[in-house]
Amino acid sequence: MKLSYNTWAYSSFFVWVPAYTLDDTIARIAKIGYDGIEIGAAAPHAYPPHLSADRRAQIKDLLQQHDLKLSSMLPAPSGGPGNNPASPYIEERRATVEHYKELAEMVALWGGKTLIYLPGWTIFGTSRRQAWAWSREVLTEVADSIAHTGVTLVIEPTTHDTNLCVSADDAIELMQDVNRPNVKLMFDTFHVLWNHEVMTDYAYKMGADLKHIHMSDNDRLPPGRGVGDWPALIDALLDIEFDGYLTMETGFHRRGIEPDEDARVSLEFLRPLVAEREALRGIKPNSK
Repeated sequence: MKLSYNTWAYSSFFVWVPAYTLDDTIARIAKIGYDGIEIGAAAPHAYPPHLSADRRAQIKDLLQQHDLKLSSMLPAPSGGPGNNPASPYIEERRATVEHYKELAEMVALWGGKTLIYLPGWTIFGTSRRQAWAWSREVLTEVADSIAHTGVTLVIEPTTHDTNLCVSADDAIELMQDVNRPNVKLMFDTFHVLWNHEVMTDYAYKMGADLKHIHMSDNDRLPPGRGVGDWPALIDALLDIEFDGYLTMETGFHRRGIEPDEDARVSLEFLRPLVAEREALRGIKPNSK
């Protein structure tokens, strides 16, 4: 298992400040000692319409210079563009398809393999059945369109934020409905804890289809600073032979966060915990 940090805490999503350039963010996360970085598709970092071909090549070079792997990318939902695949407006759904296709090309260019799919949310007046069908159609089209990139879409259930895909079972159902080899699963521990569920249940339910994880304690605290049973989760991930990235998605929900501290204490807690649990099973720990 490798450790990664999401860029939200350093960007303007969804609280505007503090905010840093992607160049600064890459340098900071690498200096702290992470294996990888998860780049969010929002300004001022990586909103596709803002990135020329030269800028995209420059970001690829920056990642290589700092020996930082692209663990994953994800869209910035809501706001102006929306990017809601369950929108009742065909124009927004079509734009969302194009957004994901462009993100997949960026992921591939930057050496990554994983793109997070957010199934969207039901707008009042739309039935859940219809919203689900629209999201399924978008996901299917995107999966087929990006197959040549080698990028895998991972469905994230977001209990705190949505009314459509809110559980492990929902994500599994959507994956099965789409039935494409490049569509798999992920979960975010924050959403699991917010819904008073058990983190290990998600790991065991998703099993071999679990390809990515967002790590956060309750209230978007760094792992180990809240109520989560982290040793149990690491053990469950070892049980299912998870070998993807543990990606911190913490501290971006309010002002008053010190991003460097948030990133550092998360790493200082999880790196030795993972090494300890792996050592108990005779697994050589990952090191950068």
